[in-house]
Amino acid sequence: MTKSVAICTLGCKVNAYESEAVAEQFAKRGFFLTDFDQAADVYIINTCTVTHLSSRKSRQMIRRTKQLNPNAVLVVMGCYAQTAPEEVAAISEVDLILGTGDKGRTADVVEEFLLTRKRACLVSGLDEKDEFEELCVTSYEGRSRAFLKVQDGCNNFCSYCIIPYARGRIRSRSLESCVAEAKRLSQSGFSEIVLVGIHLASYGKERGGPYLIDLLAELNKIDGIARIRLGSLEPTLFDDTFTQQIAGLSKICRHFHLSLQSGCDETLIRMNRHYSTADYEAAVLKIRRALPGAAITTDIMVGFPGETEEEFLNTLAFVEKIGFADAHVFKYSVRKGTKAEKMDGQVAPEVKEDRSRQLIGLVKTLNQQFVASYIGKTVSVLFEQEHKGIPNLYEGKTDNYITVLAKSQRDVSGEFHTVAITGEKDGLAIGELTEEHKN
Repeated sequence: MTKSVAICTLGCKVNAYESEAVAEQFAKRGFFLTDFDQAADVYIINTCTVTHLSSRKSRQMIRRTKQLNPNAVLVVMGCYAQTAPEEVAAISEVDLILGTGDKGRTADVVEEFLLTRKRACLVSGLDEKDEFEELCVTSYEGRSRAFLKVQDGCNNFCSYCIIPYARGRIRSRSLESCVAEAKRLSQSGFSEIVLVGIHLASYGKERGGPYLIDLLAELNKIDGIARIRLGSLEPTLFDDTFTQQIAGLSKICRHFHLSLQSGCDETLIRMNRHYSTADYEAAVLKIRRALPGAAITTDIMVGFPGETEEEFLNTLAFVEKIGFADAHVFKYSVRKGTKAEKMDGQVAPEVKEDRSRQLIGLVKTLNQQFVASYIGKTVSVLFEQEHKGIPNLYEGKTDNYITVLAKSQRDVSGEFHTVAITGEKDGLAIGELTEEHKN
């Protein structure tokens, strides 16, 4: 009898890639994939722990999953499982626990459990892991772009961050393996790939190269790949040489997500970030000179320990000065085992909430201004799907990550089309397909 598996992915794009790879493991063994809200024989929750809220969501999902099928196998894996295996093991519904370094054997472990029915916590330490765990994805059902995981781990140990403990030290996938998977994805019909990693800028550094720019140059040569989009990067990556080299690669998307965290130098020092606001601004100016129209997006934390009202206002001013195309704003939460856990000056929840509201409001305005600046221009859009299920209204992305809505009498998902931008609504660009693409 064919068995079914359902996978719930929490957190980042790296987790999304790993979940796809795990799904393929099961497909090769004859399982069929079903939606997570349906009855299944195996449920897998790929957890996140980047914030306190992420860990709480992971626990909530674990506790309610077996209500769908009490006899199902429940597997919990990922970052929360890696950093708090004893908490996961205390939840009686959980059958198997895997960390972040052993996802390549998920299907094997489940098949063994189906024979023995023995609960197990199989989280291994990351200190001894110095090799990238090879996973493989050949298809992304119903998507126009594909993730390509090329790196894992982080050596930075920012004072607020649990991720080095959840993912270990930096490890890079071989250039040959990255290129081979990108070619397979191209042959499967994907024209855009998104490079993801825990600290993408560190690609190749642990072995003295090849480095990220070398990988990008090879990917840029692949027939069928029209766009290469980069995941989160450090501003320190963008020196003159790297910026000019990347500008010379025709397929690199003009969208750079540069992690900021704070627009105040004093706060950045306490965070153990390795740049100043002047460094960050210089990187942005280099990008904008080399790649006109580039969208700069970021992550910003509010309420870090010791953040005064003046420091927060500095962040507001810096965000407005840079003119981000968009930003993810989140409130600092204590992560057990990090340096910031024991810092003085913990900010009150209501203050964090107010600062978050102010910053989100500013980012929304900047996002709308960026999108509105394209009214009257024509852009190339890779369409992905119908917008919220509305018939004949499709959404897609420009290379600089503007979401565009346009009407079409036929399904244009997975296709590139030229669109004339006619308006902006709530950060979305409204456009019309040019004449040659209307029918």
